[in-house]
Amino acid sequence: MTREQTESAQRAQLLRLLAAVQGSNPFYQEKLRVGCSPGVSASLAELLQSLPFTSKLEIAEDQRCNPPFGTNLTCPPDAYVRSHQTSGTSGRPIVWLDTPVSWNWMLDRWLEVYESTGVEKGSVIYFAFSFGPFLGFWTAFEAASRHLHARCLAGGGLSSSERLRQIIDHKADTLCCTPTYALHLSEKARQEGIDLSRSQVRRIIVAGEPGGSVPTTRARIESAWPGSRVWDHHGMTEIGPVTRPCPALRDVLHVMEQGFIAEILNPNTLRPCAENELGELILTNLGRTGSPLIRYRTGDLVEMPKLARCECGTWDLALRGGIRGRTDDMVVVRGVNLYPSGVEAVIRSVPRAGEYQVELADKSDMIEVRLRVEPSIEGASAGLAEAVAKAFQDAFLLRAEVRLVPFGSLPRYEHKARRWSRTRM
Repeated sequence: MTREQTESAQRAQLLRLLAAVQGSNPFYQEKLRVGCSPGVSASLAELLQSLPFTSKLEIAEDQRCNPPFGTNLTCPPDAYVRSHQTSGTSGRPIVWLDTPVSWNWMLDRWLEVYESTGVEKGSVIYFAFSFGPFLGFWTAFEAASRHLHARCLAGGGLSSSERLRQIIDHKADTLCCTPTYALHLSEKARQEGIDLSRSQVRRIIVAGEPGGSVPTTRARIESAWPGSRVWDHHGMTEIGPVTRPCPALRDVLHVMEQGFIAEILNPNTLRPCAENELGELILTNLGRTGSPLIRYRTGDLVEMPKLARCECGTWDLALRGGIRGRTDDMVVVRGVNLYPSGVEAVIRSVPRAGEYQVELADKSDMIEVRLRVEPSIEGASAGLAEAVAKAFQDAFLLRAEVRLVPFGSLPRYEHKARRWSRTRM
Protein backbone atom coordinates (compact mmCIF):
# COMPACT_ATOMS: atom_id res chain seq x y z
CA MET A 1 0.00 0.00 0.00
CA THR A 2 1.07 3.60 -0.54
CA ARG A 3 1.59 5.93 2.42
CA GLU A 4 -1.85 7.46 1.86
CA GLN A 5 -3.55 4.06 1.66
CA THR A 6 -1.78 2.88 4.82
CA GLU A 7 -2.89 5.93 6.80
CA SER A 8 -6.45 5.64 5.50
CA ALA A 9 -6.62 2.00 6.61
CA GLN A 10 -5.06 2.86 9.99
CA ARG A 11 -7.60 5.63 10.56
CA ALA A 12 -10.53 3.28 9.87
CA GLN A 13 -9.08 0.63 12.22
CA LEU A 14 -8.42 3.21 14.92
CA LEU A 15 -12.03 4.43 14.79
CA ARG A 16 -13.26 0.84 15.19
CA LEU A 17 -10.90 0.30 18.12
CA LEU A 18 -12.05 3.49 19.84
CA ALA A 19 -15.69 2.49 19.44
CA ALA A 20 -14.94 -0.90 21.01
CA VAL A 21 -13.04 0.38 24.03
CA GLN A 22 -15.38 3.28 24.70
CA GLY A 23 -18.22 0.78 24.81
CA SER A 24 -16.82 -1.72 27.32
CA ASN A 25 -13.20 -1.14 28.42
CA PRO A 26 -13.14 0.51 31.89
CA PHE A 27 -9.50 1.60 31.65
CA TYR A 28 -9.94 3.48 28.38
CA GLN A 29 -13.47 4.63 29.15
CA GLU A 30 -11.91 6.67 31.96
CA LYS A 31 -8.91 7.85 29.91
CA LEU A 32 -11.01 8.88 26.89
CA ARG A 33 -13.81 10.43 28.92
CA VAL A 34 -12.65 14.03 28.41
CA GLY A 35 -11.64 15.90 25.28
CA CYS A 36 -11.57 13.09 22.70
CA SER A 37 -14.04 14.28 20.06
CA PRO A 38 -12.05 15.55 17.04
CA GLY A 39 -14.93 15.16 14.59
CA VAL A 40 -15.84 12.69 11.87
CA SER A 41 -13.68 14.37 9.20
CA ALA A 42 -10.50 14.54 11.33
CA SER A 43 -7.31 13.24 9.74
CA LEU A 44 -5.32 10.41 11.31
CA ALA A 45 -2.86 12.94 12.78
CA GLU A 46 -5.66 15.06 14.24
CA LEU A 47 -7.36 11.99 15.65
CA LEU A 48 -4.16 10.81 17.33
CA GLN A 49 -3.43 14.22 18.81
CA SER A 50 -6.83 14.21 20.50
CA LEU A 51 -5.98 10.99 22.35
CA PRO A 52 -4.00 10.74 25.62
CA PHE A 53 -0.77 8.79 25.94
CA THR A 54 -0.62 5.53 27.88
CA SER A 55 2.38 4.72 30.07
CA LYS A 56 3.70 1.51 31.55
CA LEU A 57 3.44 3.12 34.98
CA GLU A 58 -0.32 3.66 34.46
CA ILE A 59 -0.83 0.03 33.48
CA ALA A 60 1.19 -1.21 36.46
CA GLU A 61 -0.71 1.06 38.86
CA ASP A 62 -4.05 -0.07 37.41
CA GLN A 63 -3.11 -3.71 37.99
CA ARG A 64 -1.91 -2.93 41.51
CA CYS A 65 -5.24 -1.30 42.35
CA ASN A 66 -7.33 -3.90 40.47
CA PRO A 67 -5.43 -7.19 40.81
CA PRO A 68 -4.50 -9.32 39.09
CA PHE A 69 -5.39 -8.18 35.55
CA GLY A 70 -6.38 -4.53 35.93
CA THR A 71 -9.25 -2.91 34.02
CA ASN A 72 -7.81 -2.77 30.49
CA LEU A 73 -10.16 -5.54 29.33
CA THR A 74 -12.63 -4.93 26.53
CA CYS A 75 -14.34 -8.32 26.89
CA PRO A 76 -15.79 -10.32 29.81
CA PRO A 77 -13.12 -12.28 31.75
CA ASP A 78 -14.24 -15.65 30.41
CA ALA A 79 -13.48 -14.49 26.82
CA TYR A 80 -9.72 -14.57 27.47
CA VAL A 81 -7.77 -17.72 26.75
CA ARG A 82 -4.09 -16.73 27.08
CA SER A 83 -2.16 -15.09 29.92
CA HIS A 84 1.41 -13.78 29.77
CA GLN A 85 3.53 -11.30 31.66
CA THR A 86 6.44 -8.92 31.23
CA SER A 87 9.89 -9.76 32.57
CA GLY A 88 9.57 -7.37 35.49
CA THR A 89 13.11 -6.02 35.05
CA SER A 90 11.83 -2.51 35.83
CA GLY A 91 9.56 -3.49 38.71
CA ARG A 92 6.57 -5.74 39.28
CA PRO A 93 5.65 -7.81 36.17
CA ILE A 94 2.61 -6.71 34.17
CA VAL A 95 0.09 -9.45 33.36
CA TRP A 96 -1.52 -9.47 29.91
CA LEU A 97 -4.60 -11.40 28.77
CA ASP A 98 -5.62 -12.20 25.19
CA THR A 99 -8.81 -13.33 23.50
CA PRO A 100 -8.62 -15.80 20.57
CA VAL A 101 -9.10 -12.87 18.15
CA SER A 102 -6.26 -10.84 19.71
CA TRP A 103 -4.03 -13.91 19.83
CA ASN A 104 -4.57 -14.65 16.14
CA TRP A 105 -3.84 -11.02 15.32
CA MET A 106 -0.41 -11.42 16.92
CA LEU A 107 0.23 -14.68 15.08
CA ASP A 108 -0.40 -12.81 11.84
CA ARG A 109 2.29 -10.31 12.82
CA TRP A 110 4.73 -13.17 13.37
CA LEU A 111 3.91 -14.55 9.93
CA GLU A 112 5.17 -11.22 8.55
CA VAL A 113 8.45 -11.76 10.43
CA TYR A 114 8.81 -15.26 9.01
CA GLU A 115 7.96 -14.12 5.48
CA SER A 116 10.67 -11.44 5.67
CA THR A 117 13.29 -13.97 6.76
CA GLY A 118 12.44 -16.70 4.26
CA VAL A 119 10.94 -19.21 6.70
CA GLU A 120 8.33 -21.35 4.91
CA LYS A 121 6.49 -24.62 5.00
CA GLY A 122 9.02 -27.40 5.43
CA SER A 123 11.40 -25.29 7.50
CA VAL A 124 12.78 -26.82 10.70
CA ILE A 125 12.85 -24.20 13.46
CA TYR A 126 14.66 -24.58 16.78
CA PHE A 127 13.42 -22.42 19.68
CA ALA A 128 16.32 -22.16 22.13
CA PHE A 129 14.26 -20.86 25.05
CA SER A 130 12.96 -22.10 28.35
CA PHE A 131 9.30 -21.43 27.62
CA GLY A 132 8.08 -19.27 30.48
CA PRO A 133 5.43 -16.61 31.02
CA PHE A 134 6.76 -14.17 28.41
CA LEU A 135 4.83 -13.66 25.20
CA GLY A 136 7.33 -13.82 22.34
CA PHE A 137 8.33 -17.49 22.50
CA TRP A 138 4.74 -18.70 22.41
CA THR A 139 3.55 -16.52 19.54
CA ALA A 140 6.62 -17.35 17.47
CA PHE A 141 6.17 -21.10 18.05
CA GLU A 142 2.44 -21.18 17.41
CA ALA A 143 2.58 -19.02 14.28
CA ALA A 144 5.17 -21.35 12.77
CA SER A 145 3.52 -24.62 13.73
CA ARG A 146 -0.13 -23.72 13.18
CA HIS A 147 0.03 -21.43 10.16
CA LEU A 148 3.32 -22.27 8.41
CA HIS A 149 3.18 -25.99 9.22
CA ALA A 150 6.92 -25.82 9.89
CA ARG A 151 8.53 -28.45 12.11
CA CYS A 152 9.05 -26.72 15.46
CA LEU A 153 11.45 -27.93 18.14
CA ALA A 154 11.18 -26.50 21.66
CA GLY A 155 14.42 -26.46 23.64
CA GLY A 156 12.82 -25.67 27.00
CA GLY A 157 14.37 -27.44 29.98
CA LEU A 158 17.45 -28.63 28.07
CA SER A 159 21.08 -27.74 28.60
CA SER A 160 23.01 -25.84 25.94
CA SER A 161 24.84 -29.05 25.01
CA GLU A 162 21.57 -30.94 24.53
CA ARG A 163 20.17 -28.11 22.42
CA LEU A 164 23.23 -28.12 20.18
CA ARG A 165 22.88 -31.86 19.60
CA GLN A 166 19.20 -31.45 18.68
CA ILE A 167 20.00 -28.59 16.29
CA ILE A 168 22.54 -30.80 14.51
CA ASP A 169 20.57 -34.07 14.64
CA HIS A 170 17.25 -32.58 13.49
CA LYS A 171 18.94 -30.51 10.76
CA ALA A 172 17.31 -27.29 11.97
CA ASP A 173 17.61 -24.56 9.35
CA THR A 174 16.29 -21.75 11.59
CA LEU A 175 17.33 -20.83 15.12
CA CYS A 176 15.28 -18.47 17.32
CA CYS A 177 17.03 -17.04 20.40
CA THR A 178 18.63 -13.91 21.82
CA PRO A 179 21.86 -12.58 20.25
CA THR A 180 23.75 -13.35 23.46
CA TYR A 181 22.53 -16.93 23.52
CA ALA A 182 23.49 -17.50 19.88
CA LEU A 183 27.05 -16.54 20.84
CA HIS A 184 26.91 -18.70 23.97
CA LEU A 185 25.82 -21.74 21.94
CA SER A 186 28.76 -21.22 19.58
CA GLU A 187 31.10 -20.96 22.56
CA LYS A 188 29.69 -24.19 24.00
CA ALA A 189 30.07 -25.89 20.61
CA ARG A 190 33.75 -24.92 20.49
CA GLN A 191 34.31 -26.27 24.01
CA GLU A 192 32.72 -29.61 23.13
CA GLY A 193 34.34 -29.98 19.72
CA ILE A 194 31.09 -29.54 17.78
CA ASP A 195 31.76 -28.18 14.31
CA LEU A 196 28.95 -25.70 13.56
CA SER A 197 29.81 -25.76 9.86
CA ARG A 198 28.05 -29.15 9.96
CA SER A 199 24.81 -27.52 11.06
CA GLN A 200 22.05 -26.70 8.59
CA VAL A 201 21.22 -23.39 10.32
CA ARG A 202 20.88 -20.72 7.62
CA ARG A 203 18.91 -18.07 9.51
CA ILE A 204 19.10 -16.95 13.12
CA ILE A 205 16.10 -14.85 14.20
CA VAL A 206 16.96 -12.82 17.29
CA ALA A 207 15.16 -10.46 19.66
CA GLY A 208 15.17 -9.30 23.27
CA GLU A 209 18.42 -7.32 22.98
CA PRO A 210 19.80 -4.73 20.56
CA GLY A 211 22.58 -7.05 19.33
CA GLY A 212 20.74 -8.17 16.19
CA SER A 213 20.92 -4.62 14.84
CA VAL A 214 24.50 -4.02 16.03
CA PRO A 215 26.74 -4.78 13.01
CA THR A 216 29.72 -6.02 15.04
CA THR A 217 27.57 -8.39 17.11
CA ARG A 218 25.73 -9.60 14.02
CA ALA A 219 29.02 -10.26 12.22
CA ARG A 220 30.38 -12.20 15.19
CA ILE A 221 27.29 -14.44 15.33
CA GLU A 222 27.41 -15.12 11.58
CA SER A 223 31.12 -15.94 11.80
CA ALA A 224 30.43 -18.39 14.63
CA TRP A 225 27.58 -20.05 12.68
CA PRO A 226 29.03 -20.52 9.16
CA GLY A 227 26.51 -20.06 6.36
CA SER A 228 23.94 -18.33 8.56
CA ARG A 229 22.36 -14.88 8.42
CA VAL A 230 21.12 -12.99 11.46
CA TRP A 231 17.68 -11.37 11.30
CA ASP A 232 16.51 -8.95 13.97
CA HIS A 233 12.99 -7.96 15.05
CA HIS A 234 11.37 -6.68 18.22
CA GLY A 235 8.19 -6.64 20.24
CA MET A 236 6.90 -6.41 23.80
CA THR A 237 4.59 -8.62 25.86
CA GLU A 238 2.15 -5.78 26.42
CA ILE A 239 2.12 -4.47 22.81
CA GLY A 240 2.82 -7.56 20.67
CA PRO A 241 5.28 -8.23 17.79
CA VAL A 242 6.08 -4.79 16.32
CA THR A 243 8.79 -4.92 13.67
CA ARG A 244 10.12 -7.27 11.02
CA PRO A 245 13.54 -7.23 9.36
CA CYS A 246 13.94 -5.66 5.94
CA PRO A 247 14.86 -8.30 3.33
CA ALA A 248 16.87 -5.73 1.34
CA LEU A 249 18.62 -3.52 3.92
CA ARG A 250 20.47 -5.18 6.76
CA ASP A 251 20.29 -2.27 9.19
CA VAL A 252 16.54 -1.63 8.87
CA LEU A 253 13.54 -2.87 10.86
CA HIS A 254 10.09 -2.18 9.40
CA VAL A 255 7.18 -1.36 11.68
CA MET A 256 4.33 -3.68 10.67
CA GLU A 257 1.93 -0.85 9.96
CA GLN A 258 -1.00 -3.07 9.04
CA GLY A 259 -1.16 -3.77 12.76
CA PHE A 260 0.27 -0.65 14.37
CA ILE A 261 0.17 3.12 14.23
CA ALA A 262 3.66 4.37 15.03
CA GLU A 263 4.64 7.86 16.11
CA ILE A 264 8.21 8.99 16.77
CA LEU A 265 8.21 11.87 19.23
CA ASN A 266 10.75 13.85 21.20
CA PRO A 267 10.60 12.16 24.64
CA ASN A 268 10.83 15.50 26.44
CA THR A 269 8.47 17.69 24.39
CA LEU A 270 6.30 14.88 22.91
CA ARG A 271 6.34 16.69 19.58
CA PRO A 272 7.05 14.91 16.25
CA CYS A 273 10.71 14.38 15.44
CA ALA A 274 12.39 15.67 12.31
CA GLU A 275 13.88 13.27 9.78
CA ASN A 276 16.97 11.44 11.15
CA GLU A 277 16.29 12.71 14.69
CA LEU A 278 16.29 10.20 17.55
CA GLY A 279 12.94 9.93 19.32
CA GLU A 280 10.68 7.71 21.39
CA LEU A 281 8.55 5.12 19.60
CA ILE A 282 4.86 5.58 20.47
CA LEU A 283 2.60 2.70 19.39
CA THR A 284 -1.10 1.94 19.05
CA ASN A 285 -1.87 -1.73 18.39
CA LEU A 286 -4.91 -1.88 16.14
CA GLY A 287 -5.97 -5.52 16.33
CA ARG A 288 -5.41 -6.56 19.93
CA THR A 289 -8.83 -5.23 20.83
CA GLY A 290 -9.33 -7.43 23.89
CA SER A 291 -6.40 -5.75 25.70
CA PRO A 292 -5.30 -2.79 23.56
CA LEU A 293 -2.78 -0.02 24.05
CA ILE A 294 -3.42 3.43 22.62
CA ARG A 295 -0.50 5.82 22.12
CA TYR A 296 1.71 3.65 24.31
CA ARG A 297 5.03 5.17 25.36
CA THR A 298 7.34 2.21 24.73
CA GLY A 299 10.52 3.93 25.94
CA ASP A 300 12.31 2.62 22.82
CA LEU A 301 14.51 5.12 20.98
CA VAL A 302 14.51 4.97 17.18
CA GLU A 303 15.57 7.20 14.32
CA MET A 304 12.83 9.11 12.52
CA PRO A 305 12.88 7.77 8.95
CA LYS A 306 12.21 9.43 5.65
CA LEU A 307 8.64 8.60 4.62
CA ALA A 308 9.49 6.88 1.36
CA ARG A 309 9.24 3.54 -0.34
CA CYS A 310 11.97 1.13 0.79
CA GLU A 311 14.24 -0.81 -1.56
CA CYS A 312 12.31 -3.96 -0.58
CA GLY A 313 9.12 -2.39 -1.98
CA THR A 314 7.20 -1.58 1.20
CA TRP A 315 6.10 1.82 2.50
CA ASP A 316 6.15 0.59 6.12
CA LEU A 317 8.26 2.81 8.37
CA ALA A 318 11.95 1.90 8.07
CA LEU A 319 13.80 2.19 11.39
CA ARG A 320 17.49 2.46 10.52
CA GLY A 321 19.65 0.77 13.13
CA GLY A 322 16.60 -0.85 14.75
CA ILE A 323 16.06 0.00 18.41
CA ARG A 324 18.90 2.37 19.29
CA GLY A 325 18.33 2.31 23.04
CA ARG A 326 15.79 3.14 25.68
CA THR A 327 14.87 6.43 27.27
CA ASP A 328 15.70 4.95 30.69
CA ASP A 329 18.95 3.27 29.54
CA MET A 330 20.93 6.33 28.53
CA VAL A 331 23.67 7.42 30.91
CA VAL A 332 25.46 10.75 30.58
CA VAL A 333 29.15 10.42 31.47
CA ARG A 334 31.08 13.69 31.34
CA GLY A 335 28.73 15.06 28.74
CA VAL A 336 28.75 11.92 26.57
CA ASN A 337 25.54 9.93 26.02
CA LEU A 338 26.17 6.22 26.52
CA TYR A 339 23.66 3.60 25.35
CA PRO A 340 24.07 -0.16 25.91
CA SER A 341 23.88 -0.83 22.16
CA GLY A 342 26.71 1.63 21.48
CA VAL A 343 28.95 0.12 24.16
CA GLU A 344 28.22 -3.38 22.85
CA ALA A 345 29.15 -2.34 19.32
CA VAL A 346 32.54 -1.10 20.52
CA ILE A 347 33.39 -4.13 22.67
CA ARG A 348 32.30 -6.58 19.95
CA SER A 349 34.56 -4.73 17.49
CA VAL A 350 37.61 -5.96 19.44
CA PRO A 351 38.25 -9.42 17.95
CA ARG A 352 39.34 -11.28 21.11
CA ALA A 353 36.80 -9.70 23.48
CA GLY A 354 34.15 -12.11 24.72
CA GLU A 355 31.47 -11.72 27.39
CA TYR A 356 31.51 -8.47 29.35
CA GLN A 357 29.91 -6.42 32.13
CA VAL A 358 29.61 -2.67 32.61
CA GLU A 359 29.70 -1.05 36.03
CA LEU A 360 28.87 2.62 36.49
CA ALA A 361 30.47 3.88 39.69
CA ASP A 362 29.07 7.15 41.08
CA LYS A 363 31.86 9.09 42.81
CA SER A 364 30.65 12.44 44.15
CA ASP A 365 29.35 14.28 41.08
CA MET A 366 31.23 12.09 38.59
CA ILE A 367 30.51 8.72 36.99
CA GLU A 368 33.32 6.29 36.25
CA VAL A 369 32.91 3.48 33.71
CA ARG A 370 34.40 0.11 34.61
CA LEU A 371 34.42 -2.81 32.20
CA ARG A 372 34.94 -6.45 33.06
CA VAL A 373 35.86 -8.39 29.94
CA GLU A 374 36.55 -12.05 29.23
CA PRO A 375 38.73 -13.26 26.37
CA SER A 376 36.65 -14.97 23.68
CA ILE A 377 38.76 -18.10 24.05
CA GLU A 378 41.11 -19.30 26.78
CA GLY A 379 44.66 -18.05 26.51
CA ALA A 380 43.81 -15.03 24.34
CA SER A 381 44.13 -12.34 27.00
CA ALA A 382 47.48 -10.75 26.12
CA GLY A 383 46.95 -7.07 25.35
CA LEU A 384 43.16 -7.45 25.40
CA ALA A 385 42.47 -4.96 28.21
CA GLU A 386 44.51 -2.31 26.44
CA ALA A 387 42.74 -2.97 23.13
CA VAL A 388 39.27 -2.64 24.70
CA ALA A 389 40.25 0.50 26.59
CA LYS A 390 41.59 2.10 23.39
CA ALA A 391 38.50 1.17 21.38
CA PHE A 392 36.27 2.64 24.10
CA GLN A 393 38.27 5.87 24.27
CA ASP A 394 38.39 6.21 20.48
CA ALA A 395 34.63 5.76 20.21
CA PHE A 396 33.45 7.90 23.12
CA LEU A 397 36.46 10.09 24.04
CA LEU A 398 36.14 8.64 27.53
CA ARG A 399 38.47 6.54 29.62
CA ALA A 400 37.20 3.31 31.10
CA GLU A 401 38.87 1.07 33.62
CA VAL A 402 39.10 -2.33 31.93
CA ARG A 403 39.68 -5.44 34.01
CA LEU A 404 40.23 -8.84 32.43
CA VAL A 405 38.48 -11.75 34.09
CA PRO A 406 39.00 -15.48 33.41
CA PHE A 407 37.26 -17.09 30.45
CA GLY A 408 33.86 -18.46 31.47
CA SER A 409 33.64 -16.51 34.74
CA LEU A 410 30.88 -14.06 33.78
CA PRO A 411 27.18 -15.05 33.66
CA ARG A 412 25.66 -16.44 30.44
CA TYR A 413 22.09 -15.48 29.59
CA GLU A 414 19.37 -17.39 27.80
CA HIS A 415 16.89 -14.49 27.96
CA LYS A 416 17.70 -10.78 28.05
CA ALA A 417 21.26 -10.20 29.17
CA ARG A 418 21.73 -7.99 32.24
CA ARG A 419 25.22 -6.65 31.82
CA TRP A 420 24.92 -3.16 33.34
CA SER A 421 25.01 -2.26 37.02
CA ARG A 422 25.40 0.95 39.00
CA THR A 423 27.05 1.53 42.38
CA ARG A 424 27.51 4.56 44.61
CA MET A 425 30.82 5.19 46.32
